[in-house]
Amino acid sequence: MIKEERRKKKKRKIKLCIFLILVLLVALASYIVMTVFTVEKVVVEGNELYSSSQIEDMVLNDEYSWNSLYVTLKYRFVDMGEVPFVDEMELSLDNPHTLHIKVYEKGILGYIYIPILGQNAYFDKDGFVVETSSDRIKDVPKVTGVRCDEVTLYEQLPLEDDSVLRQLLNLSQTLKKYNLMPTEIAFDSSKNAEIYYGDIRIIVGNEENLSQKIIRLSSILPQLAGLKGTLHLENWTEETTDIVFDKEE
Repeated sequence: MIKEERRKKKKRKIKLCIFLILVLLVALASYIVMTVFTVEKVVVEGNELYSSSQIEDMVLNDEYSWNSLYVTLKYRFVDMGEVPFVDEMELSLDNPHTLHIKVYEKGILGYIYIPILGQNAYFDKDGFVVETSSDRIKDVPKVTGVRCDEVTLYEQLPLEDDSVLRQLLNLSQTLKKYNLMPTEIAFDSSKNAEIYYGDIRIIVGNEENLSQKIIRLSSILPQLAGLKGTLHLENWTEETTDIVFDKEE
């Protein structure tokens, strides 16, 4: 009986020791999490449509967001919700004090105003509607002169003429390639393209020699700064190199 009682006491002591060790480990882990994993710096990359401070405010949005480990774990299990013009955000830790946010924005080339919605339909390089919003996004051109009565999110723009959609996408992609995104892309009644940079109007015409026209535009446009008028590229070819600028007062 005495031996049996001693064995029981010994087992109880072992269990108590194990319990205390576990408590200490939990306390130590909690202490480390509370004192070491603090947000002191936020690195944001991939953002163009939103500022870094706006992205930071979206992510660090509750009373526990001072803890870097909490933030990274939170968004592994909790959906951040829909953020306009953003496909996804990836969160990681560069170190216990530095939170890294990688932003994947939706590739937007332009927008068309849809009267029935009272909103702008933003489209990507393939002509698919990636967002509808009343917001006006800086450096994204407005498209006019085309008819689009209604749109469906994530479906292609239902323009009345497929050739116009092809021309619009070709033009907007070429302008994007050469960092020449205008304030407006317009089509006249003959479906010839015009682009606007403030008070400068450029008549592009049809798709013929489009890339060469835009390359020429890239060298000419800086020379037109502060002026008002119309630049004629519609009849430009490699053989006919004359380019006319009708200056307005």
